[in-house]
Amino acid sequence: MKRYIAVAAAAVLVVGMPSFAKEKRVLKGNMTLKYNVLPQEVETLQDMFTQGVWYGRLRFNSFLWDWDKEYAGKTKDNWAIGIGGSLEYKTAYLYGLGATVGLYTSQNPWHMDKDEVKYVKAGKDTFSRYRVKKSGHFGMSVLAQAYLEYKRAKTSFKAGRQVFESMLTKSNDTKMIPNTFEGYSLTSRYFSGTTIKLAYFIKQKLRDHITFHDVLTFKDASGESWANNDDSAVNKALSYANFVAAGKDTKHDLIVAEVANKSLVPNLKFKLNYTTVPDVVALAGLEAHYKIPLGEYNLVPGFRYIKQFDKGADDIGKLGIAVANLKGKGDGYKDPYSVDSFIWMARVDLKAKSKVWWARLGYSKVANQADIIAPWRGFPTGGFTRAMAQYNWYANTKTWMIRGVVNLDKAGVVPGLKASLRYAVQDFDDKKPGVQADSKIVHLDLVEKVKSIEGLYLKFRMGLVSGDDDTKDINGKLKKDPSYNEFRFEVNYLF
Repeated sequence: MKRYIAVAAAAVLVVGMPSFAKEKRVLKGNMTLKYNVLPQEVETLQDMFTQGVWYGRLRFNSFLWDWDKEYAGKTKDNWAIGIGGSLEYKTAYLYGLGATVGLYTSQNPWHMDKDEVKYVKAGKDTFSRYRVKKSGHFGMSVLAQAYLEYKRAKTSFKAGRQVFESMLTKSNDTKMIPNTFEGYSLTSRYFSGTTIKLAYFIKQKLRDHITFHDVLTFKDASGESWANNDDSAVNKALSYANFVAAGKDTKHDLIVAEVANKSLVPNLKFKLNYTTVPDVVALAGLEAHYKIPLGEYNLVPGFRYIKQFDKGADDIGKLGIAVANLKGKGDGYKDPYSVDSFIWMARVDLKAKSKVWWARLGYSKVANQADIIAPWRGFPTGGFTRAMAQYNWYANTKTWMIRGVVNLDKAGVVPGLKASLRYAVQDFDDKKPGVQADSKIVHLDLVEKVKSIEGLYLKFRMGLVSGDDDTKDINGKLKKDPSYNEFRFEVNYLF
């Protein structure tokens, strides 16, 4: 009970803070930031720094996860709380040259015991499990962004630690600290209606890490699971030890090329993406959405197709290791030693032109080949069939989703409030031992931009998952019941 009182007290303190700065940024629906105020071009080195812009953010996140059935040593009801924020500084631009630094922190005055952190699910990104394990210290601070930038003719080149949004790479900034990358990127809007993105990254920092690590390799040289890329969607067969055993490099780079256009064909938006980890895997994606005006509404059908190519992961497969499954369990896979695969999905949106509401029906299907590899927080089914905390890109998985969004502010019901409700049915391949049992999800989001306090956002999220409890895999082993209820409450204050 004490922790819930503390949560409420902290929330009241943050909500009650007065506005003391111009609204320089706003939070978009996916929790990414839109910058309304940016530094300008200046003529002297002194002005480059004195006319830069500071951005602040205070954050509070709380998580409660309640399993329907606990499994000793495997699952346990869990909770987590993070309090912190970020301070970001952008210099002005001198002859197109500028710089950005962003310091982020997440502190945990209330937390589960050290020996229980392995059970924490959604709330694990409020602290570093590796740091807790090694030193016993909760809380983390990290310079997640630090880059030089050169801008010219609607083109920006960045070198250093940075956020990079593409089809399969995202900041996924829904917790306390964003997912960022270290390397080089170029973004150009030089051509009308077209955005070109190129990136070469040598490291990644997941949300619950304080150091940058490999973009793909699971575990480190000592076999520590939480020291390298331990993303929930990582392929555990692509581990440090397995790369060494196959005579392959344990250090990898991530290369991204993406082109998006909205002007070539009227009412058509399309995107082409190529993401690869050389000598291991490559993914090529095509996405398109076409708007059909229907009186007071717009009908918008769309699709996404991602083809996955084995570019060397099968060298580990030749050792008899099942690279096709993200958990490294090959029973039930036609070719467990290759990651060749594909996924396709489609959706149709009906949107009111008044922007009061919109509705979506989506479907996705993964080929009965290999699981899709995407540990960079850009979810393959995101925007189509993925619900909160769900991973539905295992081989031979089918998902249906229906979603509705209502802007209660524009409807004149509740100032600043938006509501989103999703219902998804996930049909996994029961025979595959590394894949969960079938489930149904109800996912509710309530987001309020508080009108009386500029820069303040409140968000409540609820996920109710009902799963099968009598599913057996190809070996006759009973799968865990995936049913649980999850609740999140978040406060953001931008200044």
